Amino acid sequence: MLIADLSVVTIRYISTGEMDNNVYLLTSKATGVQVLIDAADDAAAIGQLLQDGAADSTAETKLALIITTHSHWDHVRALADVVGKTKARTAAGREDTSDIAVPTDVSLDHGDIGNFDGFDLEAIKLRGHTPGSVALLYRDPHGPAHLFTGDSLFPGGVGNTQGDAGRFESLLNDVSERVFDYLPDDTIVHPGHGKGTTLGAERPHLDEWRARGW
Repeated sequence: MLIADLSVVTIRYISTGEMDNNVYLLTSKATGVQVLIDAADDAAAIGQLLQDGAADSTAETKLALIITTHSHWDHVRALADVVGKTKARTAAGREDTSDIAVPTDVSLDHGDIGNFDGFDLEAIKLRGHTPGSVALLYRDPHGPAHLFTGDSLFPGGVGNTQGDAGRFESLLNDVSERVFDYLPDDTIVHPGHGKGTTLGAERPHLDEWRARGW
């Protein structure tokens, strides 16, 4: 499904598996370079997503990188198959790479910038749901930014930290300082499951989330 037809890139997504995992595809209109975020499940459906994305560029499309937002099983089930079929390189947060069965070619740290042929993505480390969870930021030159948050930020709260107060504090602090203090309210949030939101819709509830502890 096409969710954003922007000046430089298109953004498509599908929902896969019994966990309704969102898989996102960014395609450069000018160069055909593509980045896939979370090869979660259903390699055939992801293959169709890539084919659909091919119509979004005047150039021949090429999947350059598959970025895994975090190492949990439901976000990597199709990773081996998609890598095998596309030969794309892989990336994930440095602290999560040892928990991903498919070798990681690029270990991401906070603030890393991926320069693709036509657009950039910035890695924002959000520690807590997993130690190496990352969000990916695309800054649209002509509109709101787009933030792909994996399982770290959803409408209504941050990701699950299994009742661990330390992990929750780490995640909420990172989300507060590295997302809400860093980006404007019109930033569009694309989470790892379910519907999206904006930072403006969620910002008024940060104190409420901290008080409730989840």
